[in-house]
Amino acid sequence: MSPYAAGRRRVHRSVAAAVPLALMGALGAAVPAGAAPDGAPHVVRTATLGDLPLGAFSNALLPGTVGDDRGVDLGGIGSDIYPAGAKGEFWTVTDRGPNGQIKLDGSKRRTFPVPGFDPAIVRIRVTGDTVRVVRAVPVTTSSGKPVSGLPNQPGRDEAPYSYDARTPLSYDPDGLDTEGIVRAQDGSFWLADEYGPSLVHVSARGQVLTRYVPKGLHLTGAGYPVVEALPAVLLHRKTNRGFEGLAQLPGGDLVMALQSPLSLPDADAGNASRNTRLLRFSPKEQAVTAEYVYRFDPVEVVDPGEDDTSELKISSVVAVGGDRLLVEERTDRTARLQLVRLDRASNVLGGRWDDDTATPSLEQLDDPAAAGVPVPAKRLVVDLGQVGGIPGKIEGIARVDHNTLALINDNDFGMTDGTGAFDAQGRLVDSGVETTVTYLRLPRGI
Repeated sequence: MSPYAAGRRRVHRSVAAAVPLALMGALGAAVPAGAAPDGAPHVVRTATLGDLPLGAFSNALLPGTVGDDRGVDLGGIGSDIYPAGAKGEFWTVTDRGPNGQIKLDGSKRRTFPVPGFDPAIVRIRVTGDTVRVVRAVPVTTSSGKPVSGLPNQPGRDEAPYSYDARTPLSYDPDGLDTEGIVRAQDGSFWLADEYGPSLVHVSARGQVLTRYVPKGLHLTGAGYPVVEALPAVLLHRKTNRGFEGLAQLPGGDLVMALQSPLSLPDADAGNASRNTRLLRFSPKEQAVTAEYVYRFDPVEVVDPGEDDTSELKISSVVAVGGDRLLVEERTDRTARLQLVRLDRASNVLGGRWDDDTATPSLEQLDDPAAAGVPVPAKRLVVDLGQVGGIPGKIEGIARVDHNTLALINDNDFGMTDGTGAFDAQGRLVDSGVETTVTYLRLPRGI
């Protein structure tokens, strides 16, 4: 039976078994009614990606990778978004694929209902209220093997399980949890990964050229070159909170954002901290050349009603000229965009804060500036919680023009946590959350 047979939630269209793909989306949501107040940020367009069976998508790229998609559609492409050079077109990247958590025998287990899924770079086109996939590039090893989205190392990463959390799956040293994307002038891509955390250089055809990881990670068995070039202190990243945002500065340098504070000296300190890190990487030198402290606002300021500091995250960083960055600090419900300048005086690379035995740690400082730690100043550009029509869990931001941003949400492939994510036949009970690109107009240019 065709993957587009009856029983799906919408009528689907055929998929070409080659790259580029001509994959059509369904109609999206309408722009919220009502005029915005004069001078206020407001939504000018929303467009939605229609349903496309994940198995059909994956197998068109790499035949035979997905045997059963369990009713899951393509999603998760909202991990990041980057201008593709043509009007209304963007590069996006999936994360590691459908995954969730189920509590079993008193502990939470990480589930991967479609373990054969291969993370992909996806080029989309926004036309009216529709998002269409116009090209997809699978991420592969040096030999063309799928990298997978499975965890890398026992004892460091969560153990992977089947969709019902009952059957253990194998770890995969090639696995990537891709979250950030930029495209270099030579057509290659740079991706940010949460597992290492790592910075991944990928050819225009999707082949991993080099994966840069923290010193001392000792990742063995990967099917591509692995170089230990990042500060060893990053080994203390919180689980599932590695590199999330990635920006490309005008000169070609990259900035990686650590999603959350490090667990230094322990998890409790990391969960209570508001100090995370931005790292500048030179592709020419293949090395980190600067490190900056980013100070979150209090969680109740970012998300009124929330009192758990560990919910604060950085999900996107966007270069806006020179050494200026637009930084998204968020919870799963809302976000605020801050403008930050990365000046030389704020560089802390190689100092005591990269020593994981330092007492107190950077993460334990209640007021880094008072302790003599340079913290780049920031200015609020927009509070997305005050703008109507913005979806939750915005993870990608791109600059469209001087005063317009494109925002994309992560719909988690329509998955939820818990045993109710799949029905008795092992088919997805979809959350109903769609992948949406939202254009936001700002009253002042950036």
